[in-house]
Order: sequence, then C-alpha cells, then structure tokens
Amino acid sequence: VQLQASGGGLVQPGGSLRLSCAASGRSGSSGTVGWFRQAPGKAREFVAAMRWMGSGPYYADSVKGRFTLSRDTAKNTAFLQMNSLKPEDTATYFCAYTSTNWIVSALRDDFRYDYWGQGTLVTVSS
Repeated sequence: VQLQASGGGLVQPGGSLRLSCAASGRSGSSGTVGWFRQAPGKAREFVAAMRWMGSGPYYADSVKGRFTLSRDTAKNTAFLQMNSLKPEDTATYFCAYTSTNWIVSALRDDFRYDYWGQGTLVTVSS
C-alpha cells in the first residue's frame, strides 16, 4: 500500500483546508485510515481515524467539531476537512493505514499503522 498525502498550505486563523490521502495498492473492505500530525519539537499525535468500510470517524478532542474525516471508496481516497483552523494546528500532517482490525481505542497509537504517507505541511498564521 502506498499513500500520497496532499493539500497542505498556509492559511489564516479561522480558515479552512482540505487534505487528501490517496491509497494505491489497497484492496478489499477492511482496514483503517488515520491522520496524525507532528508539530516542530513535539511528538506525533493522533488526529482522526475511520474504518475503510464501517464505523467511524473518531477524532482527537482537540479537533472534534472542527475537522471532518471522510472517504471516497471508489477512488481509494480519504479526506480531512479542517475548518476554524488555529495556530496550534500548525504541523506536518500524515495519513496512515492499517489492515488490522484494531479496537477503537488502539487507533490512536501511531505504531499500529503499517503504511504512512510522506506528510503535508499545514501552517496557520496571520
């Protein structure tokens, strides 16, 4: 499985961006796609996750109500719509995929994901 993340950029506080994660080599209905982010000098943190075909999405408290994770199964692409962006959302965002059917609480752990995209930088600044 190869993941290609895109859509990052510079946006003012309160603005919006939509990130995309295109998955190639993935087949079937199982698996989970997740988004993580890493700010300079900080550890990578969970943002959101969704079963490819099934339950979800699940969000970190810090983005709940502002971010929306969705997917287009026909195009094997996941989208992270980010609204009401704040300076603290500034980070490199990574999409990831796991083929294991982890329980929901485990989806926050980055080590459970087998495949990672290259990251896309989001900068929220005036």
